[in-house]
Amino acid sequence: MALRAEIRGHLDDWRRQIEEHLGHCVPSEKTPPQKLHEAMRYAIFPGGKRLRPVLTLAAATAVGGQIEPALPGACAVELIHTYSLVHDDLPAMDDDDLRRGRPTLHKAFGEALAILAGDALLTCAFDTLVSPSTGDPGRRLQAATALARAAGSSGMVGGQVDDLNTAGQQHDRTHVESIHRRKTAALLGACTSIGALLGGGSEGQVALLERFGEQLGLAFQIVDDLLDLDGTESIVGKSLRKDKPAGKLTYPGVYGREASRRKALDLAEGAKREIGCLGTDGEILRSIADDVVERSF
Repeated sequence: MALRAEIRGHLDDWRRQIEEHLGHCVPSEKTPPQKLHEAMRYAIFPGGKRLRPVLTLAAATAVGGQIEPALPGACAVELIHTYSLVHDDLPAMDDDDLRRGRPTLHKAFGEALAILAGDALLTCAFDTLVSPSTGDPGRRLQAATALARAAGSSGMVGGQVDDLNTAGQQHDRTHVESIHRRKTAALLGACTSIGALLGGGSEGQVALLERFGEQLGLAFQIVDDLLDLDGTESIVGKSLRKDKPAGKLTYPGVYGREASRRKALDLAEGAKREIGCLGTDGEILRSIADDVVERSF
């Protein structure tokens, strides 16, 4: 079911806090080098639905934690996500002209500055996560480790490499899941595990929330693949109908449309089962999972 008004109100409030905190993480456009910081802020603001940082905060509250200690982690995952979009959009990768309803960063600022802005967003993420703030330093270090592993060669970057290398080739279901488990699911798993860590969760809670995020990440990717086929560009905010001509390995390409939709629903249900032991504390996370697979935009 769609997000209830009460839960939507919580998420809207969290998004406002995330936007405010991100505004402090990234230097102002008046800070030298001004053009670099202007490009970084162009990439970050305005953002989309901020799914990843919202998941981080939802995981923190699901284990009984507060929002404030988890905000640096929430902003760090959004900075990593944004840097990855900037680099993915480059001509050497996906060569996209549109992102979040406006020209991609390299179209607005040039390729060289887009590369450097992406690099700066990446390093800003770890600066944000490990800088002195509220919360336990040991847990911040664990969170930084989780984020590095999810974003690096065994996670998001490695998945992107395989995605580029397999374009136009025939592969089976195991291969497409391997790519997207690293390219998309690893970072969503990091979001929820980092939230649980910074929220004071136990080792068991951190592990089950990581599994929740990973399964939800795969469901999200399937829906994203389907939207590339059936979505509306003006609403989605990015170029569509590019995966198939580019020979990209996608879930619909391997499973077909209907089987892909069923798999997305099954993964979301599996994610919700992972956090069944949280009871009502996991209600927001379960509602987000429903919302992810009900996207039609």
